[in-house]
Amino acid sequence: MQGRLHSIETMGLVDGPGIRTIFFLQGCPLRCAYCHNPDSQNMFSQKHISPEEVLKTASKYKAYYNRTGGGVTFSGGEPLLQGEFLVETLKLLKENGFNTAIDTSGYGDSKYYDDILKYTDVVLLDIKHFDSPGYKALTGKPMNGFYEFASKLDSFKGKVWIRHVMVPGLTDNETAINKLFHEIAPLAHIIEKIEVLPYHKMGLEKYEKLGMTYTMADVEEMNEDKAKYYENLLNSMLLEEKEEVLARKNII
Repeated sequence: MQGRLHSIETMGLVDGPGIRTIFFLQGCPLRCAYCHNPDSQNMFSQKHISPEEVLKTASKYKAYYNRTGGGVTFSGGEPLLQGEFLVETLKLLKENGFNTAIDTSGYGDSKYYDDILKYTDVVLLDIKHFDSPGYKALTGKPMNGFYEFASKLDSFKGKVWIRHVMVPGLTDNETAINKLFHEIAPLAHIIEKIEVLPYHKMGLEKYEKLGMTYTMADVEEMNEDKAKYYENLLNSMLLEEKEEVLARKNII
């Protein structure tokens, strides 16, 4: 079995806990207006990798994972599109003692979701927008695909990191933040943290090289301090929700 591969990053520090090796898989069903890896969207790839090759690559860095609580992350593109490959690879990694994570928009091949989550320790869930019209406008796809995956997380045994790219004039306000929290509140018991990622234009040059139009060229980059403010606000709301859930359990 072979997976479609875009690239590999070793010694990654942001896509999950600890030091990690990140396998970026090729292909994505979404066309996010701010995507900074448009070259990973195409479903075709000249590079392929087997589960055994993933294990061999990851094993080179296992000492670093063990010292830092790290492991292996699958990103993209959209890793959930390659469900069969992902299940086999995650299973092999878990059998060999690796911490596993997937960085996903929650849009993929739903028949594999249960098995994928069975072999996953951390889900990094990227929430693009909080209502159907906004989601469709930003990604080109309806929101029901995201909800189908999110519904599976209610019984997930691992941890979830919520991620949101904050775009000036679109989601950089408290109304949007409240909508975001409303969407994720039912999962508060498994959410470890929330990350607000400031919108940037670092992928602009890739669009030019690919001859693609970057529709957000006129949108200013997100102020990092403002993004951090909303990130702190969301994590405070998360803590309050966790405390309320715990209090309700104690009453019962």
